[in-house]
Parts: sequence; structure tokens; C-alpha cells
Amino acid sequence: MNFKLIACSMAFSATLSAQAQRVMDVDTKAMGAPVSPTMYGLFFEDINYAADGGLYAELVKNRSFEFPNPFTGWDISGKVTLKDDGPFDKNPHYVRLAPSGHSDKHTMIENHGFFGIGVKAGEEYRFSVWARVPDGGNAKLYVDLVDNATMSDDQKIGNAGLDVSGKDWKKYTVIIKPNKSFAKAHLRVWGDSKKTTDLEHVSLFPVKTYKGRENGLRQDLAQALEDVHPGVFRFPGGCIVEGTDLATRYQWKNTVGPVENRPLNENRWHYTFTYRYFPDYFQTYGLGFFEFFQLCEDIKCEPLPVLSVGLSCQFQNHKESDHVAMDELQPYIDDCLDLIEFANGPVDSKWGKVRADMGHPEPFNMKYIGIGNEQWDTPYFERLKPFVKAVREKYPNIKIVGTSGPDSEGDMFKKGWVAMKEQKADLVDEHFYRPEAWFLGTGDRTKWPNCGALRYDSYDRKGPKVFAGEYACHGAGKKWNHYETSLYEAAFMTGIERNADIVEMATYAPLFAHVEGWQWRPDMIWYDNTRMFKSVSYYVQQMFAMNKGTNVLKLTTADPADKKGKKRVPVAGQEGMDGLFASSVFDKEAGQVIIKVVNTSKQAQPVSINLTGMTGVRTAETLTLQHNGSMDDENTLDQPTKIKPVSGSVNCETTGKKEQTVLNDNVPAMSFRMYKVKK
Repeated sequence: MNFKLIACSMAFSATLSAQAQRVMDVDTKAMGAPVSPTMYGLFFEDINYAADGGLYAELVKNRSFEFPNPFTGWDISGKVTLKDDGPFDKNPHYVRLAPSGHSDKHTMIENHGFFGIGVKAGEEYRFSVWARVPDGGNAKLYVDLVDNATMSDDQKIGNAGLDVSGKDWKKYTVIIKPNKSFAKAHLRVWGDSKKTTDLEHVSLFPVKTYKGRENGLRQDLAQALEDVHPGVFRFPGGCIVEGTDLATRYQWKNTVGPVENRPLNENRWHYTFTYRYFPDYFQTYGLGFFEFFQLCEDIKCEPLPVLSVGLSCQFQNHKESDHVAMDELQPYIDDCLDLIEFANGPVDSKWGKVRADMGHPEPFNMKYIGIGNEQWDTPYFERLKPFVKAVREKYPNIKIVGTSGPDSEGDMFKKGWVAMKEQKADLVDEHFYRPEAWFLGTGDRTKWPNCGALRYDSYDRKGPKVFAGEYACHGAGKKWNHYETSLYEAAFMTGIERNADIVEMATYAPLFAHVEGWQWRPDMIWYDNTRMFKSVSYYVQQMFAMNKGTNVLKLTTADPADKKGKKRVPVAGQEGMDGLFASSVFDKEAGQVIIKVVNTSKQAQPVSINLTGMTGVRTAETLTLQHNGSMDDENTLDQPTKIKPVSGSVNCETTGKKEQTVLNDNVPAMSFRMYKVKK
């Protein structure tokens, strides 16, 4: 007999038995707090080329020649002149293409796009332009998609001709179908060799946009948003709401109406980081508030617009004169009231008619409005008051979202919450970009008193609800997307779910980043001109959003600190929990219990989950997010699905002692596993 083998086996069994003592109890009969339909959502900000060059499918940069340098993004040859008496008063510039006067000299404009123009072989692209022949008669334009660096005899990879006629401005369109896929194409428009032509709003869109709209969204990126199944969509930011100064703040009224007449705005992220500097970063407002509302309708979530409270960015502006004076706030208050009318008003109202004229006579049924972004102290609190008063009086059913400022704790954070309670805000927008120790709850409690998955357990239930409006785990010393920090976000989110009675919505941030144009990371979705990938954080958000359930179920375990073993506590990574975090919900529509377990330890953890009130269950479906490689690994453009959730199942059994199902499993090291158990 091999006594050594028996001894090893007994030692292993003892270890397994000790580890298996992590028993969790879920009472499936006791429905807890309702989980808000808005609980897990998305936050959009035009940073990292998220709008122009990203979600907005326009492929031409500076299409109306309105950048401070009117030929930014363009090369010109021959006789090209800039004019400023065009057909659109908010975008007055256009170009005049005149014959060069020599048969071997050609007049042409060439656009570089956003880090190039991405096209795919066989797909259709709609070129459009507002044009005229100022002297009358007819002219011929030729439009080419080109590969400048090709070794072929001809640079063209797709082309089309376009006939222009008459002195009046008209919109012309033509379809181009490239013969090869290329991420770095340019667009050339050749002038007529004998007639002068004027061109304005030179545009190129893929025909295949999201929902097939002409002024549409990039198909793959918008579909990725829909696939999250978000409950809420916050837009348009973020710091762009404030602007670097008041003149560059985001103004929603400039983003609606005909797209050709939406004025250019300087992006607040144009100037911010000299080490990641993009001096040609502007907003055409082609992706505007109408398109945001439409997107929310498409992906079936609640819109949450955020508007300026009259403060420019407080990080960048320190004098009172940098902000709107208290007695000059009325236009900003009107912007809020008018936005509600634009979203919800009848077609015979001023702003409801604007919405109807854009093709949407039905109201968008907006329920929330944010006033001010990440602002703080008396300048914010005092300016917010008249906004709250005006909205309450005219639209009492609209929920108002205030903010507690840029910090997750500290004196200014506390002051913000006091002020929001006094002003009876419906929700308070909290922001926290913090390192691993904060999300795990292992950080210095004198510095971070409310960190980790237990953050919301002690919140006052009588005040406003919580909106965790911007958060992400930023690795200490490695602020980029990687598996480990995404896992810690999942651990933290179990605390959000457990506290659904106080947390009404939460949105990871930022959402988008172009691989050649980013200024901030980590981010949820990355892309170049033709490809994209979903980060591990994306999959964490998706797993929660698609499985949020309808009601919280209480999940507890024995308190490791209670020697008598009678005290029950949440599973939230406390000392003695072996790095485990867990939460549970019931989904009334599906008739199932959903349990989420996150193991942040470096070894597998045996768990036993008792589901009281359930019998006869033999198996539970699982969805597991795990990675056996480096914790610094992440998905990439070349390996977009390197790390993603995998479906499976585990066996269950019904015990004789009670009416309960027992689920025994070994949760892999550094993993997020979800169980679905049909009742």
C-alpha cells in the first residue's frame, strides 16, 4: 500500500474541505429591492475621437472648410480658392475649383480623413456634396478613392463621375464601390477642366450605417452598444459639457436641424494633454442631440443628457469671471427647459416642431436630465438652485441629476452630497477612477473610507439615489486596459447590485477610443478605421447588464471574524473571504435566480451555494470570464476575442434537510463566473 500517496490524498482532501467551507446562502423566496431597469448603462463623451472619426460614420474631416485653418485635412492643387458667402449661414465657407488654364495642370482637393479613410472592398460608399456652377451651365466632377502609396500603376481603388448643373446650390450624390479594402485611403475630387465649380459640405459615408441612415453611425460600433443591452445612455460628456471655456462648451441647440448648418465647435480635449496632443480635434456636431436620442430609442435605453450649469471647467478656470454670472444664467436655464420640450414636447411647440421636422414627430419620452458635470463647491451649488426651481415648476416628473464632484470621498465630496440633499436632487452623479486597492476594498480606509464592494452598504437610504456616472479601475502604475483591472471592476459591481435600493444607475467610462487618436485610457471599446475590439471591461459590463434581474436576493455567508459562526455578512472581499465577491438577483420574467461570483485570488476557490426555496434543479447554466495568461493581457485588434466569456454548466442537487438546491463548484482563480438557475 502506498502510504505516501494516501497521505498526499488526505492532505489534498483536507485542504479542499477547508476551502469548501465558503458556503453562501441565497433565500430565493424573499424578494429584495427592485433592480432599476437603468442600473447598468453607457456613458458617451467625445474624447479619443469618439464622435467624428469614431461612432459618427462620416469619413471626411473638415467637410465644410470651417476649421481655423480652413484646409486642415485637405491637400489642394491647381486653382482652389476659399469663399465665405456659402448657402449655410453657420457654415459659410466653401471652395471654388477653377480651371488651371493649362491642359497638364489639374485642379483638385484631397481629403485625408481621420487617420486615413477606411473602406472595404465591395461595400458601397455614398459621396455627397452641395455644389453649383457659378457661371451657369454644366460641369463634370470626378471623385476617386485612392491608395497614395500603392505600387500599382493606378492609385485609384474606386471612382465615380458626378454631373453638376446650374447656378443654384443643390445636393448631389453618387455611390463609389472600392475594389480593395484599405484603412488609409484618401478622397480626391477633381474640378472640371473647363468650368468653375463651387463645393460645400463634401461628405463620404458608408451606405451600410447602423439602421441604414444617411447621417448615420458606424455599424460595428453602434451594434456593440446595442449588444450591451444598456438601461441608460448618458451623453454628450463629460468635460466637453463645460468646455475649456464658456465659448467652447457643448451647446445642444447647435447640434440639431439640418446637418449642413450645424456650426463647428472646438473640442475641449483639443488642448488638454500636451503629451497626447491633437490640434485638429473639433466637433462638427453631425452626431448631435437628435442622433443621441435616436440611438437611445434604437438600443432601447433611457436617454440622460447632461447640460451646462453656467460653469466652465473648474480645473482649468479659477476666476469668477471665467463663469456665467448668477444674474445672467437665464439662457442656460432656458436651454434645459427647451431641451425637455425638444425631447418630449408636442409637434406644435417650438422645439417639438424642430424634432418633428427632423423626422421624429413622436416624443422621445426623456425622463432624466443632468445639470452640470463633475462640478463642486459653492459656485456649483448656487448656480444649480435656479435650474432645479425652473425644471420642478415646469416639468415636475423629470428626474434631476446633480453631482458630488470629481472625487469619490473627502470633504468636498461630503459637501456635495449635503448640497444635493438640500436641493432635493433625484440622483447624485459620483465619479471615481481609482487603483486596484480601491476597487478591492483593501486600500487605506483613512484615505478611502468608502472603497470597494461595501461602498454603498452604509449609504443613507433617505436621500437621493446614486448614479455611478464615471468609473474604471486604473491600475497603479499601469493605466491601460488589462484583464486584472476589469476583474476588479466586476468585484466592485457586485456591491452596486447588492445595493440596488440606493444605486439607480452606473456607467463605465470612457466608452470609445481610436487606437491612433486616444488621449485617455483605459476605455471600453477600441477601434481603427476598419476594425474594432471589445475590451474585457466591455464583457464585464455586458454580463451585468444582460443579467441584472428584477429584484435583489440576499446572499450571505458566515462572518470569518465571528468565532461563534452565527453572524451573516455579504461576500465582499473582506478579510477571510479568500478574495471572493458575490451578489444575487431574481429575474421574474425569466423565472430564474442569477448569482455572480468573482474570485480575485490567485487560486481556485471551492464554493457551495444553498438556494433555499428551490428544489428539483439538476443543472445551472454558467458564463465564465477567465484568463490563464498574464494578468496584463487584453484583447487587441488582431486578437479581438482573445478573452471573452465562455458558456458552460454545473450540476446541482436537492438536499433532504430543507427545500433547497445546493450548487457546488470550484471557481477558477482570477475569474468571474455567473450562474443561472431556473426556479
